[in-house]
Amino acid sequence: MGKVSIGVNLEFVRHADKSFVAGIEQAAELGYEYVEPWVHWGRELLSEAGYYASFSLLDDPYRLKRACEKVGVKLSGLSSHTALCKPEVSTEYLKQAVRFAAECGAPVVNTDEGPKPSWTTEEEDHVLMRYVLKEVAAVAEGRGVFLGIEPHQQYSQHPEGLDRIYELVDSEAIGINFDTGNSYLSGHDPIEWLEKVKDRMVHLHAKDISVQQSEDKRGKVTGTPSGCACGEGVIDWERVIEICKSAPRDIVLSVECGTIEQAERSIKYLKELV
Repeated sequence: MGKVSIGVNLEFVRHADKSFVAGIEQAAELGYEYVEPWVHWGRELLSEAGYYASFSLLDDPYRLKRACEKVGVKLSGLSSHTALCKPEVSTEYLKQAVRFAAECGAPVVNTDEGPKPSWTTEEEDHVLMRYVLKEVAAVAEGRGVFLGIEPHQQYSQHPEGLDRIYELVDSEAIGINFDTGNSYLSGHDPIEWLEKVKDRMVHLHAKDISVQQSEDKRGKVTGTPSGCACGEGVIDWERVIEICKSAPRDIVLSVECGTIEQAERSIKYLKELV
């Protein structure tokens, strides 16, 4: 039986113009046990200047590790979303993210299939994804890092599509990063879907969807970057936690919301349930 813990994706400080260090300090202050940082390839102005919470894969993974240890938070995973359908983008990026995760102590690297090329067929896209997953799994297996595939884009927006991607490569390093909000917005029952994937799940994005967003977007989109505060939307969190507790692995509920205030309300609500 799995243990359920509470973390937060650094999405919650995106609109607050916070640096990575300020973001994890804020998470610790709110009482989160885990954080899920974003990572990016190369260097860019906003995060270097301290206005954006993403962390460069060209930076020192031990600097990230020490920063988390200093404020007393642990890593649930790295948010490393990239287009699996575009191997020229995703192959080396994800391999580097896996090596980085192994050094900084993050057990999971999360991604989805991303926007597809405009000119490829569905069958071609799955061949391209298989190539990427095979290459990345070979790097991840020896390092004890999981690759968490998330329901978020055109092929993973339904259970059969997510399963097809997961089954492209037979590897113990490949798992599911389930997203409660994306699965709901794509028109499915997130509780039924979660029950279906719990044995393969390595991480969970705890994303609630407001009634207004549900009315406006459900069945029209494949996902959303962030939701409302957990407990203020349509997701049945008692059932989500119950299912996670019956999973074979320990699971971190990584809250994905849009503001610091929502993150504060989310942890207060989830702590009462967990």
